[in-house]
Formats: sequence, structure tokens, C-alpha cells
Amino acid sequence: MGKTAEEKIARLRRHRRVRKKVSGTPVRPRLSIFRSTNHIYAQLIDDTKGVTIASASTLDPEVKSQISTGGNIDAAKKVGDLIAKRASEKKIGQVVFDRGGFLYHGRVKALADAAREAGLKF
Repeated sequence: MGKTAEEKIARLRRHRRVRKKVSGTPVRPRLSIFRSTNHIYAQLIDDTKGVTIASASTLDPEVKSQISTGGNIDAAKKVGDLIAKRASEKKIGQVVFDRGGFLYHGRVKALADAAREAGLKF
């Protein structure tokens, strides 16, 4: 079942409101999350340069081989672990969290908790 136009607009409004306050730097990049019906994506973004430092999603071969579907909490936890691992490889320990206008619940919360457990500080 798809989202209605009002629900999409409401999410984008929340996202814009959050982005007014949250900005990533080279030292403390923004951990941005996007959640679709079948997948979840995470990026570490340096907003001063406008570049993505690292990314992870349920479409990455490392994650895809371990999961049956990308649209559940188990898959989100694996993506959280992977993004934290890639952040530590780039010597990044702290991030600012951008939930992308999504409610902090379910898959978004699972990804954030997994990233925290793997060593990222929010």
C-alpha cells in the first residue's frame, strides 16, 4: 500500500525542518537515512563540501547476501553495522543524525541503535 500525497508532503516538511538545524562537517558528518518500502539507505555526508563520505544500503552485496528482504528491522540493523564500520575505516567517530523526516521508530531506530552499538557516537 503506497503513501498518500499528504503523507509524502508531511515527511518532506519534517525533513526540511530538521535540515535547517542539522548540518554535517568533515569532523562530524551527517548520517542521513532514507527508507523505502523494500530497502533502507544510509549516507555520511559532509555538507560543507557537499560530498558523500561513505554509504551503505540493503543493496550492498555484503548486506544483500545476509538478508532475505531489505524492508525489515533485521536488514536495517545490518545496514547500521555496515555504515558504522565504513565510518571507522574513514576515522569518523561522531556524527549528527538526520532521520530524513521519518519517525524515530522501527527500521530507523534499529539502524541508529545498530550504528551506536558498532561504535558511532551521535
